Amino acid sequence: MSEETLQFDILQLMEMLPHRYPFLLVDRITECVPGKYCKGYKNLTFNELFFQGHFPNNPIMPGVLQLEAMAQLGAGILMPLPEYANKLVLYAGVDSARFKRVVRPGDRLDMETELIKVKGPIVKAHAKAFVDGKLACEADLMFSMVDKK
Repeated sequence: MSEETLQFDILQLMEMLPHRYPFLLVDRITECVPGKYCKGYKNLTFNELFFQGHFPNNPIMPGVLQLEAMAQLGAGILMPLPEYANKLVLYAGVDSARFKRVVRPGDRLDMETELIKVKGPIVKAHAKAFVDGKLACEADLMFSMVDKK
């Protein structure tokens, strides 16, 4: 039996995620098998709000925003599933975060997040981000699924 592979553009992502500019950090999900993994990317331009202050004359994407981008991508693993239709995905923790290279304006941050475990409302995933095929960031992420409002 083959698995259904989904893709989501920015309009579909805005239906799925509550985040908006300047905090929506995924442009497209290119490959998603619900309940298993997602792949997607964020194109970074100098116009990103965080580059103005991090750092003037040496713009670098903050590591914590790389983690947030991978977490937003990870929401795509569960949100298409009917049992999570009325849920909100909240960050519950980060373990083993490692930053391997600087991410700058003009880079495309390619990301992949794989579901590791679901236990009740707690979800664990492993995520990686790449620039030009080179590992930029990797971490184990934990989410809490809560009811919307």
